[in-house]
Amino acid sequence: VQLQASGGGLVQPGGSLRLSCAASRSIFSINVMGWYRQAPGKQRELVAAITSGGRINYGDSVKGRFTISSDNGKNTVYLQMNSLNSEDTAVYYCNALVENRLYWGQGTQVTVSS
Repeated sequence: VQLQASGGGLVQPGGSLRLSCAASRSIFSINVMGWYRQAPGKQRELVAAITSGGRINYGDSVKGRFTISSDNGKNTVYLQMNSLNSEDTAVYYCNALVENRLYWGQGTQVTVSS
């Protein structure tokens, strides 16, 4: 499975961004797709994940601000990020779990700064 992440950039505090993760195969066949992030000097952490059955899980720090969704026709998972703050600055990675094998896309940088 190949994953192509996009949508990162520079945004002011309080702003919004939408990340996209396009998969090379039908996301119906992917057990879980998720977004993780890694800030400098910190461990990679879960941001949000969605199962093929539509179950969703969010990291505590983004609950109420971020929304994960999927477009099965486009084989793409989105991460809508609202009310961004400086602590959201990180490289964001998407991943896919398929039959107990984990695939990672390349990261996309999100920088929240005035």
